[in-house]
Amino acid sequence: MPDKLAFERTHPPSPERPQVPAADQTLRILSFLARQRGPVAASTIATTLGIPRSSVYHLLDALSAHGFVIHFPGERRWGLGTAAFELAGGYSRQQPLARLGRPLVAALADRAGESAHLAVMTGRDVLYIVEERAPRRPALVTDVGVRLPAHLTATGRAMLAALPREQVRALYPDASAFADRTGRGPSRPGELRDVLREVRARGYAVEDGEVTLGLRSVGIAVRDHAGWPAAALALTYPSEAERDAGELAALLGDAARELERRIGRV
Repeated sequence: MPDKLAFERTHPPSPERPQVPAADQTLRILSFLARQRGPVAASTIATTLGIPRSSVYHLLDALSAHGFVIHFPGERRWGLGTAAFELAGGYSRQQPLARLGRPLVAALADRAGESAHLAVMTGRDVLYIVEERAPRRPALVTDVGVRLPAHLTATGRAMLAALPREQVRALYPDASAFADRTGRGPSRPGELRDVLREVRARGYAVEDGEVTLGLRSVGIAVRDHAGWPAAALALTYPSEAERDAGELAALLGDAARELERRIGRV
């Protein structure tokens, strides 16, 4: 109930802004789910937001039909769906993240002497929104506007590792969800779980020839105020350069924390 009272205090009804209960409740449900670290029960949503349970179930069913939420029958819980991530990608494509991240990506490329980029998730892909090419380095496929399979890229793995495990299972339910580029990388849910477990333990993601043979990447997630992965930064370098991945990850970490500050996480 506190959430409901706070909303009413900050959004009082007025003649200029007529109330639309179903729209209001739908947006509050989505906002609530976005703040959670994993799927939650419908009863929890109803109690916390002060919405009748029957209304919550009807709205969740409608949101599920459009891909904005996912139902996990075994756990009787609900989480955000891929359509919600598409909205986040749409926001990023409208430039706020790109504007804030562009100078940081340029500085990162200068410090590392390697090509740097910033990407966001859109469904099972990553979308590159900023890229800075380093001098005398090979051309990359990661131009601005290019989409690549998230499970094969360092940026995608960094963001996937930051998502609740239930969300990852929903995105990659079986082998048919796994695209391939060079014959390398995870091709089944179990293999992806192993990769993401290593990312969480290490603190950063790596990729070696899974996008382009002969190139490696290191990536780190950029989290928003709720702790969700809003984007990821990465550095890409030739395999023969034999760069220290941990050293590059330290540079990425500094840039990621600054970008988090700029988008309002702290």
